[in-house]
Amino acid sequence: MDYIAYLHKDRNSDFGVSFPDFPGCITAGKTLDEAHRMAAEVLALHIAGMVEDGDTIPAPSALDDLAGDPARKDAVAFLVHVDPHTDRTVRINITAREKQLERINQLADKAGMTRSAYMVNSALNRSAAERKRVSTAKRTARSKRRAAV
Repeated sequence: MDYIAYLHKDRNSDFGVSFPDFPGCITAGKTLDEAHRMAAEVLALHIAGMVEDGDTIPAPSALDDLAGDPARKDAVAFLVHVDPHTDRTVRINITAREKQLERINQLADKAGMTRSAYMVNSALNRSAAERKRVSTAKRTARSKRRAAV
């Protein structure tokens, strides 16, 4: 299915993405490519969380239906493809301190996500940030080696 996403960009900010069919489902990326990739990931996680919670998944809105949506102001609309039935949701058990779980629940509520979707999204974002950090470190090392030659 293809869902409409809104791309927002304010001065001195990352590219933000929101979904009119899924209020509270948001993400961001430092680049357009990262924002687009994150949009697909967070939407798939959000839908998986809704399925897990027994919520009804809305049908995708038509762009014409959203013409008067105030959230579209200063945003670019684009489509994000997600097939919620390709990945099977698997229940896992984790161990956490009660205070940690309370904080995770607060952050998930603030983000408009389920606890599961928030934890998976946070882990994937951290993983992506780590890969980017390692890639940047490798480029820096190569540049230093070339400069030394």
